[in-house]
Amino acid sequence: MLDRNRLPSDPAQFAERRTRFMEELGDAVAVVPASAEMIRNNDVAFDFRQDSDFFFLTGFDEPDAVAMFDPTSDEPYTLFVRPRDRDMEIWTGYRAGVDGARERFGADAAYDVAEFQAQLRQRVADRSAIYVKPGSRIEGEVTATLAALQPLRERFGSRTPSAALDPSELLHDLRLRKSVFEVDHLRRACDISVDAHIEAIRFTEPGMHEYHVQAALEYVFRAKGSVRNGYPSIVASGPNACVLHYIENDRKMADGDLLLIDAGCEYGYFSADITRTFPVGGTFTKPQAAVYEVVLAAEQAALQECRPGSDLRTVHETAVRVVTEGLVELGLIPTSVDDALEMHLYREFFMHGTSHWLGMDVHDCGSTRIEGKPRPLEAAMAFTVEPGVYINPDRPTVTYTLQAYDLDQRFERRLRLGPAAKSLEDEETSSSPTVDHEIPEEFLGIGIRIEDDVLVTDEEFENLSEGVPVEMDAIEALWRESSWVPAV
Repeated sequence: MLDRNRLPSDPAQFAERRTRFMEELGDAVAVVPASAEMIRNNDVAFDFRQDSDFFFLTGFDEPDAVAMFDPTSDEPYTLFVRPRDRDMEIWTGYRAGVDGARERFGADAAYDVAEFQAQLRQRVADRSAIYVKPGSRIEGEVTATLAALQPLRERFGSRTPSAALDPSELLHDLRLRKSVFEVDHLRRACDISVDAHIEAIRFTEPGMHEYHVQAALEYVFRAKGSVRNGYPSIVASGPNACVLHYIENDRKMADGDLLLIDAGCEYGYFSADITRTFPVGGTFTKPQAAVYEVVLAAEQAALQECRPGSDLRTVHETAVRVVTEGLVELGLIPTSVDDALEMHLYREFFMHGTSHWLGMDVHDCGSTRIEGKPRPLEAAMAFTVEPGVYINPDRPTVTYTLQAYDLDQRFERRLRLGPAAKSLEDEETSSSPTVDHEIPEEFLGIGIRIEDDVLVTDEEFENLSEGVPVEMDAIEALWRESSWVPAV
């Protein structure tokens, strides 16, 4: 149960965020909804987690609320919240209520959430624009209000907006660059997650199920002060590591398996995201080591590109080239490195991006491009570096299409043409030569990813998760150490 009485961890930090956001709004109005409680089954709800945009601006940790930002009003920051209800609070915990929204969460005004639409109608008249996230739970109320005010525009020439705008670009740029306060929370999430990954390596033994290791990992999260995971933990052994978002975590592990753990805790609403791959029995086999060295070399090369002025595309292309060189050398791709890059043959084994922004959401918000070009990295931006190689155990023979193409052009065509682009791609593929290539049996079923969390500094980068070893000998030595988590 959440403590509905608690204060935001740093009220001044939230006030500063609101100030920056309202400076971007000018004389427009923005409404940002909280998350709603979601029913799991019957009268049981899913664990509540506040909407990141809403929490970023308010620090308010209750469901079903709405924040309104109206810079030209006498009440520029208004919260609409659930009222106090003695009977409900007995069952589900205390509510801040209208008074608490003002007194503890800094609202200039606060109302029962039932008054939202009436207040919105008054506020939005004669404003230059209104912002609400498309698809949000209050978009319909905003749309209905604008429709009701249409005669005001037509008859009296009011500036009342005819449609709502998406606030994401304004708000998400604020979240992209981390403050000192935010970096502290992100660093703590990474520190806890580092401890958990280290303990998971020590804890793992053949004969355990994946969920045993998950339990040990997440026990450390909680023991160190994290109230929730940043995302569902991926604990994938053997061939399961070839499924990128595998979360069943129920396979019994055997000596000779690799175990890929992609997991991170959340601390103060900031999430870590760390992946390590290690042998269940403590020793890498020669084929496993060969593939691991490729992924590790790619990650180390990509990390060197993490500095101000670089960009995530450069980070990715660096990782892709190193992975491709390794795949060709191991006999997994039957062409030259340059041809494999031009024809994107590496995507058979490395099919995802190398990086994503990191912050309040594990795949955090913020555009990676500005005016069609890769966004330059700046100090205080945080992101992951996570190359991987996944060799499907069910594809002993791969049919490669020998067709060079530009990924950006293909993506742009898909956006422009929609489903019709797929037909064009199929035609191009069918008219291109192919080659069938047998994958060496000893590599089938190997899945390896190495992922670290990076913070750009003024001159280079800080690896927030470097405390978990990545060198094979260090991992094997760590596996031999005793775990402080009780054995199964």
